[in-house]
Amino acid sequence: MLARERELVLACAPLRTRANLSSIVRTAGCCGITRVIACGNAKVDPDVARDSLEQVGIEVRRTLPPVLRDLRSAGYRVVGLEQTTNSRSLHSYPFPRKTALAVGNERLGLTEEELKFVDDCVEIPVWGMPHSYNVATATAMALYEYCKQYPEG
Repeated sequence: MLARERELVLACAPLRTRANLSSIVRTAGCCGITRVIACGNAKVDPDVARDSLEQVGIEVRRTLPPVLRDLRSAGYRVVGLEQTTNSRSLHSYPFPRKTALAVGNERLGLTEEELKFVDDCVEIPVWGMPHSYNVATATAMALYEYCKQYPEG
């Protein structure tokens, strides 16, 4: 059990597959994250998400930009999981405790409109092909790094 509640919110752009969102929700549950905001036609497969659905609250919104704007206004540092010119390596990024992790679409990543509401971008180094990880895998890596920095919650 965590000593304190995690101050990380996960905000997902509309994803193409239920499997990716369901895997992300399952990982969020494993990490003790209780709030996931999923945009678009978000549906979670309970067979994939498993017991995480008992502790992870899933809020469905139409689009990501207003969500990011509202999270930023609520005092969260919005961190985009995206490869950009100014991205910092996930390996060395010091996550603020109060973080909103913005995750982009499988094919498009975070759009220019969504990136306008992001304070920092982190990327995961890739040493082979393809040049990016699957969205659920990348999200799991980012959540794990956050939890490594705040193991007590």
